[in-house]
Amino acid sequence: MNTTGAIDKPADSTTPAAAGRDDGTKMFFYVSELLGRPLVGADGRRLGRLADLKVRLGELFPRIVSLHVRRGRKRIAALDWTEVASFSGKKIVLAPGAEDRFAAPEVRSDEILLKEELLDKQVVDTHGAKIERVNDVHLLVIGRDLRIVHVDIGLRGILRRIGFLRAVAWVARFFLEYEIPEVLITWKTIQPLAADVSKKDLKLNVAAGGLHDLHPSDLADILEDLDRDNQKRVFKTLDLETAADTLQEVDPKLQLSLIESASAEKASDLLEEMDPDEATDLLSELPEDKKRKLFLTMERPSREVLQELLTYDEGTAGRIMTTDYLSVREDQTVEDAVRAFKGSTHPLESVAYIYVLDAEGRLKGVITLRHLLLMDKETPVRDLMNTHLVRVWAEDDLRSVAEIFAKYKFLMVPVVDEDNILVGVITFQDIMEERCPL
Repeated sequence: MNTTGAIDKPADSTTPAAAGRDDGTKMFFYVSELLGRPLVGADGRRLGRLADLKVRLGELFPRIVSLHVRRGRKRIAALDWTEVASFSGKKIVLAPGAEDRFAAPEVRSDEILLKEELLDKQVVDTHGAKIERVNDVHLLVIGRDLRIVHVDIGLRGILRRIGFLRAVAWVARFFLEYEIPEVLITWKTIQPLAADVSKKDLKLNVAAGGLHDLHPSDLADILEDLDRDNQKRVFKTLDLETAADTLQEVDPKLQLSLIESASAEKASDLLEEMDPDEATDLLSELPEDKKRKLFLTMERPSREVLQELLTYDEGTAGRIMTTDYLSVREDQTVEDAVRAFKGSTHPLESVAYIYVLDAEGRLKGVITLRHLLLMDKETPVRDLMNTHLVRVWAEDDLRSVAEIFAKYKFLMVPVVDEDNILVGVITFQDIMEERCPL
């Protein structure tokens, strides 16, 4: 997490004009220090109080584009940022004639209000892959622009907003010899989870690295930390492959919530993209009517695989096996096996071994990737396959399967039916996730 030790101090005598000189002057502010400040015209007449600041997304450090001003008890008016002449003492002084240029407030789909849509909201820190709460927003004057540079997620932000920062910081320093730290996340590594006012959709900081670049396990942690509405919003923004990988990592209860919130077409696409054993576990928890709807929208090959896996009892090898494996016929060559491996899209852990079958699909032997590298490409696989196989049957209980993994230290074991037909494989990861007692 990127942090900075910026000193917390009031911004009493800063003007955009002064900051725009060529002397490199820059000054930091916090939103909490600006909200509520009176706005006065060039003639000193009071025109209202600052209610909010609006920024336009799309830049690495977005700039403030307008002010929302409370005029009277309920009336809110907008004023372009360029109408600000200076921050003087505890006032915001406007340019001459600014009082005639107030307008009705509008927020476009690429804009957010800092107080209304960011303060106290959750944000995704894509650098640290965490969910954080925004306690304050750190701003920087550069030239005539005021830009977001950090969000404050620490205790100082809370204390600053309620007006206790100076007192509490002094007590901590004087009596405890403790300095309350700044905890700031640079804006470029976050994505705010604020709802778009018009589309009610997730608003993203396009300059950030992006949720899609995170590991599915990190995305799963993020989803589990979010409230229900934001869980669904974030999940809907993910592409199909990322969403399927993430769905496999989240808590089973959240899996059900997310899959049931999706349309039948989207849900069936997700299930087809998931590992078959993971998809089977999820399907088994769904109501029968929902399950039937999903099967109706699935492609036939995927539907038949999942329906077959669902026929096995809970707690058996058949129920946790996957059909993502590589196989070749015993009359094929090393070159054929290499071609099959190169063309595979299965997870790497399920192609550690290549199984050799006869014409009827009965399991005859196994070869490893090492065989493929060392042998001539014209060599028939039957000449180099290992026929001393350890296998499990689809109806075997998981305890016996776990004992085989513990004894032989295999990465994967084949699963066969009563006729020795290869029906699937169980990986070491599969059995570890079951936490079977030995």
